[in-house]
Amino acid sequence: MLTISGLHTIAILQRYEKMIIGQVEGEESEVHYPQPGELSKVPYAEPSWLVEPFASPYYNESHRRFQHEMRKFTDTYVSPVAQRCELDGKRPDVELVKRMGENGLNAMRLGPGKHLKGRKLFADIKPEEFDYFHEMIITQELSRCGQRGFMDGLNGGMVIGLPPILNFGSDDLKEEIVEPVFRGDKFIALAVTEAFAGSDVMGLKTYAQKTEDGQHYIVNGTKKWITNGHFADYFTTAVRTDDGFGVIVIPRSLGVETRQLHTSYSTTAGTAFVMFNNIKVPARYLVGQDGMGIPIVLSNFNHERWVMVCGIARGARGIIEVLLKWINQRKVFGRPLSAQPVVRQKIAFLIAQVEALHAYLEHITHQMNQMSYKQQAKFLAGQIAFLKAWSTRVSEQVADSAVQIMGGRGLTRTGMGAPVEMYHRTYKFDAVLGGSEEILADLGLRQALRFFPKNVKL
Repeated sequence: MLTISGLHTIAILQRYEKMIIGQVEGEESEVHYPQPGELSKVPYAEPSWLVEPFASPYYNESHRRFQHEMRKFTDTYVSPVAQRCELDGKRPDVELVKRMGENGLNAMRLGPGKHLKGRKLFADIKPEEFDYFHEMIITQELSRCGQRGFMDGLNGGMVIGLPPILNFGSDDLKEEIVEPVFRGDKFIALAVTEAFAGSDVMGLKTYAQKTEDGQHYIVNGTKKWITNGHFADYFTTAVRTDDGFGVIVIPRSLGVETRQLHTSYSTTAGTAFVMFNNIKVPARYLVGQDGMGIPIVLSNFNHERWVMVCGIARGARGIIEVLLKWINQRKVFGRPLSAQPVVRQKIAFLIAQVEALHAYLEHITHQMNQMSYKQQAKFLAGQIAFLKAWSTRVSEQVADSAVQIMGGRGLTRTGMGAPVEMYHRTYKFDAVLGGSEEILADLGLRQALRFFPKNVKL
């Protein structure tokens, strides 16, 4: 059994556990098989607020109860689907999305707000006590599946495409779209990025011409790299108009065409090229006021970027756990890899960065709990921009060092190094999506300079 456990991952051993035909009398397995919902005992594999005897001012009993139930849910229902979909490239199971809708998780992924009022939420969390730390727990527990494409495929379009409707849409628009999306009956995507207008939102060219009677918009243009776009029923679309910029929800049923794009992660994300060819959209699908598109889009970025950092921080921590397990069981030159000072130094540096990243994230999350949506847009846009830009610098260090430590296994899509290979192949998505590192760093500093007091001199 010792030889077998040294050659295969725990997941493989668990999968074929039923094939064990006996056990040597008096012998017990030296391998611990994780159970759904359980916390890892590996140092730094869990954030410190989940580890005895550490304390935190940010979390209460409801957060701990919620985390426990979310861990069980993810281990039981999400991870098996994630593993399969990441390989076959098919969209995440609609049945899983509907299960998440039934217990309130889809609605909870959009943070605290009026949309939770009167809902029965997962783990019996009360709508009035739900905060951004609860939402962070959702994202981080889902991220533990380690399948980057699947994470975007699992209603990533809803997380970024539905908030503009919730925050700025008319009551009629909300009534048509929100509940079907929360239930998993309909799917939505955010369509902002174009081939020549990514981080440069002001450079987008998709145009919406209002008809003479004012009852419709005629939309022409294309969008590219749209998450969930290949299977979305609605597209929350940033457009140019005669009044400047606007945001229009465009139903696929009006004639929208999509073509799936192949990127370095799985097609389970449904990444698409979207074509609007003379799409006649009723004016009631306009979100907010015509001409206010840019403020709507920019305010939406804060939550999107914060959610991404939640996943980045948990993904990096997952790699730390893999590396610590590996150096304790891998032997080189007759000694465990952990006996090599250069390896210990690499991992020590990674642990320090990941712990610092999580602390930074918790600080920002606490500020979000203290501010309104408008205040977040004014005071936290720069801080969240810095947080995301730095988080992807950390993930780059983690990805690079992890491959060096794992060697050939870190370049192999199966076996013990599979999590590292996946992480190294996909970490750059977070460095580009939601605003590139360079754009975000500049955004953060420009916001700081706007608040710089004019009467201060050296």
